[in-house]
Amino acid sequence: MGQRDEDRDGRQQKSGTCAVELRGVRRRYGGGAGAVHALRGIDLDLPHGGFTAVTGPAGSGKSTLLRCAAGLDRPTGGTVRIGGTDVTRMRADRLTALRRERLGFVFQAFSLLPSLTVEENVALSLRLAGRCADRRRTAEVLARVGLGGHAGQRPGRLSGGRQRRVAVARALVTGPDVVFADEPTGALGAAAAAGILGLLRDAADGLGTTVVMVTRDPVAASWADRVLFLAGGVLVDGLERPSPERVAARTAALAGPPRRAVAA
Repeated sequence: MGQRDEDRDGRQQKSGTCAVELRGVRRRYGGGAGAVHALRGIDLDLPHGGFTAVTGPAGSGKSTLLRCAAGLDRPTGGTVRIGGTDVTRMRADRLTALRRERLGFVFQAFSLLPSLTVEENVALSLRLAGRCADRRRTAEVLARVGLGGHAGQRPGRLSGGRQRRVAVARALVTGPDVVFADEPTGALGAAAAAGILGLLRDAADGLGTTVVMVTRDPVAASWADRVLFLAGGVLVDGLERPSPERVAARTAALAGPPRRAVAA
């Protein structure tokens, strides 16, 4: 067992059965009468190696929930623990180091550097985490996402689906404990979207990575082990391995005023 595996095992033991834990998380933007309450007290446990999708009507707080869970945005109240570590009041430099070493991110915007090759874009995550740019490791991850033959190309020469695969490879190359994905299939065709979702599914099943995905797409949500429904800044329901039709029907029913919050 390598040092990385030992570190990960230690973190799992420390945090019990949860990779990410939210307790009473609230997020308010602005103040006074114009304040926007994006999250209104979220309690959530995300298990190690699970694939969780969060969906809900527009403006329900989905992306805010992901950003708070990932330490990208500080809650107004409550606590967030990642691998047993309370990140809510962590110093900015330590939080940045934790994100680089233990988390991976896939966003709708590819955020690839056009001047770098595919291989260099993926290896950049290793460099930012303070690790050697291991070409063998980079090649292994590119092969896993089906881009083994594109390592030397610039991102601009790839299709949108392949650029998103580069983003997934970049998120996985450091061997993160958790991958956060915000609308990872947005603007992609059905085939390309299925390819990205298959990679996230494989990360959870084959690598033991915890995957947390925010999506408005019922088909995308149905790839997850569990789908959580957010409305008006509160978690109101959850379904295990639902069909796209069940996800769509539940989301449509939540378009009105939110019901009472439920524990997730």
